[in-house]
Amino acid sequence: MPYSSDVISRARQRLENENTEKKSRYAAHLEQAYREVPQLRQLDSQMKQNVALAVQCALAGDSQKIAQAQKENEALQAQWDSLVAEHFPKDFLKEPLCPLCGGLGYVGKQMCDCFTELCRQEQLVELQSLACGHARFADFRLDYYSDRIDPQIGVSPRMVMEQNFLMAKRFAQRLSGNLLLVGGTGLGKTFLSACVATKAAMGGHSVTYETASHLFGNLEKNRFNPDEKSQQIVSRYENCDLLIVDDLGTELPGNFVTAALYNLLNDRILAGKPMMISTNLTVDEIRVRYSPQIASRLQGNFQGLTFLGEDIRVLKNRGVLV
Repeated sequence: MPYSSDVISRARQRLENENTEKKSRYAAHLEQAYREVPQLRQLDSQMKQNVALAVQCALAGDSQKIAQAQKENEALQAQWDSLVAEHFPKDFLKEPLCPLCGGLGYVGKQMCDCFTELCRQEQLVELQSLACGHARFADFRLDYYSDRIDPQIGVSPRMVMEQNFLMAKRFAQRLSGNLLLVGGTGLGKTFLSACVATKAAMGGHSVTYETASHLFGNLEKNRFNPDEKSQQIVSRYENCDLLIVDDLGTELPGNFVTAALYNLLNDRILAGKPMMISTNLTVDEIRVRYSPQIASRLQGNFQGLTFLGEDIRVLKNRGVLV
């Protein structure tokens, strides 16, 4: 789950702040405990002395005294635990830092669960700042689509959209393969893409959600005028668990865009990294606008979801939908 440097930086700052707060709270609780139950201070002092003695015995190679010091410490610890349980609420003097990583965020080179959770939360914050992190599958409205059978296709738009909804939900859960959302303006492609982004991020996956115009602008900057930030952004496009490209076809066309899109598709497909693309273009229009090779990859490596219905934004403006 290669999170962006911004997400990791914010999560690291949160970890440091939380560690400081926990240590301060623990120190205050400990002083309160010493005041109210002075015997605890004595026990603490005895246990520290025993630890120091055990270290000396270890250096001297005296295994018998080491075992004796450990046994005495266990008895002292039992007295400590008993007094704490008798006089204070549960977890009042619980070790404040993560028992796995000691508050470092990593166990060796592996990200600790505590730090991973902070990254997951910051990923959601990032998506919310892009106005897509608030979208939830529970808010997707199938009643926005007509239930009248279309005689040309033999099904209603609502039936088609229900299948699209279920496939997108399954995709967000499994995060396997690729999705291509095709259809006119205002049919819910962006909202459903945002639902997938939120669900995947809540599941602990790194998600990059980008409009096509921003994506190709960043790729072009990194190609012709690179800096550290542009390199980090492009690295996210290449390595994130899920890349979502919204509104493909709204960017300015050109040879660079075609080459960049081909390379991005090819690299992520070969790496087995999922993508989700939404567009108003048909596959034939994609073939003309970009290239037959790109159209072939989208047809062969993406599950196509066709969106039907009437423009939801227009219907809302007319007061037809609430």
